[in-house]
Amino acid sequence: MLAFDFGTRRIGVALGSQETGIAHPLLTIFWEKKSECFEAIDVLIREWQPSLLVVGLPLSMSGAEHELTRLSKLFGRRLEARYRLPVEFVDERLSSFAAEEALREAGISGKAQKAHIDQVAAQCLLQAYLEEKKNGTTPDP
Repeated sequence: MLAFDFGTRRIGVALGSQETGIAHPLLTIFWEKKSECFEAIDVLIREWQPSLLVVGLPLSMSGAEHELTRLSKLFGRRLEARYRLPVEFVDERLSSFAAEEALREAGISGKAQKAHIDQVAAQCLLQAYLEEKKNGTTPDP
């Protein structure tokens, strides 16, 4: 499965498997035009042939939706329609915080984190999804 931490200029991508229960950061897509974004995703879909796509759903700490929530849902619906693959949304609150912490523990801090933060955030949200599935719980959104 592939997971996406959607942003309006960058999308973090992670790869994982329900069999192993492990998620790995893959790459960050930098984009300005929608076509650039989907061209990069086309390559990933062909290469990895996922059976499921997971999209982070940004919510406020209170759980309220906002503009980026709407855009993330739209992105997920476009993925589903374009690739004819199921898309599941996962609450990504605190995924960026967890990613920053993981990078700090790996000795990457400050500005050096910027190159990795989105894909590690995607890894965090996918790992949370895999753990929820393993424990038999359902993702919140």
